[in-house]
Amino acid sequence: MSCFTQLCIHNLQMTRIYEGISEGQPFVVPNMPDKIEFTRAQLPGVFNPGSSMADLKGIRERVEAAQVEAYGVVVNSFEEMEQRYVHEFRKVKGGKVWCIGPLSMSNKENLHKIQRGSEAGSFDEDLCLKWLDSRQPGSVIYACLGSLGRLALQQFTELALGLEESNHPFILVVKEEKKEETERWIAEDGFEERTKGRGLLITGWAPQVLILSHPAIGGFLTHCGWNSTLEAVSAGVPMITWPLFAEQFFNERLVVQILDIGASVGAKAVRHLGEEEKSGVSVRRHEIQKAISKVMDGGIDGRERRKRAKQVGEMAKMAVEKGGSSDLNIELLIQDIMQLA
Repeated sequence: MSCFTQLCIHNLQMTRIYEGISEGQPFVVPNMPDKIEFTRAQLPGVFNPGSSMADLKGIRERVEAAQVEAYGVVVNSFEEMEQRYVHEFRKVKGGKVWCIGPLSMSNKENLHKIQRGSEAGSFDEDLCLKWLDSRQPGSVIYACLGSLGRLALQQFTELALGLEESNHPFILVVKEEKKEETERWIAEDGFEERTKGRGLLITGWAPQVLILSHPAIGGFLTHCGWNSTLEAVSAGVPMITWPLFAEQFFNERLVVQILDIGASVGAKAVRHLGEEEKSGVSVRRHEIQKAISKVMDGGIDGRERRKRAKQVGEMAKMAVEKGGSSDLNIELLIQDIMQLA
């Protein structure tokens, strides 16, 4: 998690400001450098009494106790991206915070990028790269909602149709366990025929770092998991944000509000794991298409957003190079540990 997210969580834990308010009532997180606003429905389940995740309260309390006793925190982030939040989080942790990321940038070769996050090794790299090579730079949307992200079929169809209506080439990752019902809908609806030559569907695992690093990719429709967020940041790719659960609404705020390198589809509430079918359709195709347009087109604002994403990506590269902030933080961390020995 980022320092921004960890500071949000810390301040919520300390103030309990979310208690006693309705799910849809907005509130401002106290003691943040910027005005950061959420509703209770957007908070991780452990903050929501009555949710299935509230049963984890005991685990959360043990984690909080361990955090208090911990010597420090090692963060997969980099200082230039969230400087004010690193500074404030260090105050909370007595200075013992080391940002050493983005860790995904340790993968320098294509083989490592393909294998990252997978043990399968069965992905057809040549097919994917050939398809991407045939596209104009910055023209393709990559849509993937993470390894744990699940959508009801009705919501998945809204996603697919939103991509179709965007009129941009796209790569859409389909869950292996949803393959049968998804393929049935695609055949019956005519989606594949209508988007033939413009859309590439990948079933199961996809080599995300490899795809995001390809020059044809112009936008990433993401669930805002922290690894995925950092991978997009590292590649200089702006994001279409669709948080689903856990701390993902916090990550969305960092991307859309603080860094201004993304546009939200307008998700309003956490979808608890295992309860996706109950959620039904919460984001419509026109909202998805609108967010895509802000990132891929969007006039002057869109151009500035894409420019900022590339600038933050360059900062990420510099951070992990010799003498960069993350490289120096690793040295400082080692020195600190050696002094304890």
